[in-house]
Amino acid sequence: MEKGFNSDVVFKGMNFHVQTEDWGQQNPFIVSRVYQSGAVIKSIKTSYSEVLGPSRFVRPDALSPAIRLALREQHQKILDLLLSGQLF
Repeated sequence: MEKGFNSDVVFKGMNFHVQTEDWGQQNPFIVSRVYQSGAVIKSIKTSYSEVLGPSRFVRPDALSPAIRLALREQHQKILDLLLSGQLF
């Protein structure tokens, strides 16, 4: 199972590292962080309820695909915002 994604990108001559991870069902959040020179310069935290909907019942075996998709989509969205200059 994918626990997260990591990407290194260059934008306007600056190096960034983007990390997105699933904190798991005990701490149900997907968290993305953007680093520059080892320091966190942006953090985005999305709860499972935002991804799955607050009242939607999800079987435990169905949770993983939905969370994996949300993890991938959030990581790509952060990369898109960063590379388009819209993140900052």
